[in-house]
Amino acid sequence: MIVNTSLLGRRILLRPLRPEDFWAWQEVRRRNLDWLTKWEPRRPDGAPDPVVDRSAFALRCHARDREWQSGTGYGFGVFVGGSFCGEINLNAVQRGPFQSAYLGYWIDEEQAGRGYTPEGVVIVLRFAFEELKLHRVQISIVPRNDSSLRVVEKLGLRNEGTALRYLEINGVWEDHVRFAITAEEWAERRAELVEAWL
Repeated sequence: MIVNTSLLGRRILLRPLRPEDFWAWQEVRRRNLDWLTKWEPRRPDGAPDPVVDRSAFALRCHARDREWQSGTGYGFGVFVGGSFCGEINLNAVQRGPFQSAYLGYWIDEEQAGRGYTPEGVVIVLRFAFEELKLHRVQISIVPRNDSSLRVVEKLGLRNEGTALRYLEINGVWEDHVRFAITAEEWAERRAELVEAWL
């Protein structure tokens, strides 16, 4: 079983978020409200808001810990120079014949465009294929989310087409462009991606 771990890149550190990260996480989320919420699922009515409720954030951290323990998800905070600036997560890890996961990410708008997100994606892909031994990782992006599309374009990930009304985002069923990479593609491109980003 993989235990909670930190992953180091060229300029960033990825590690699971802990309850004591609340104040830094809250500050970034509050400052980036408009930048982020248009790309995220709407919080269910009556559900506590982890941005304002410290105990809800702690529960979120504990839920991520349980995902690590069960092998169903691996969540990381993104830290630059010791400061929190985003998240990158492997979600819905499926074993059996599928051996696949979904990768999602967000970054502080003040840190966007500096290459931290593609670096984080490469770090997590290396973890997914070399440590977790997954066969496939997918990233799904709303077609008008130019910032997220630039990440997968920089990395040269394969476009698998558009899934119509794929996920509920901010109360609307949104189309998503699906990008993926398999273990075979990672083996072919590993040296190139590691040299460029790590």
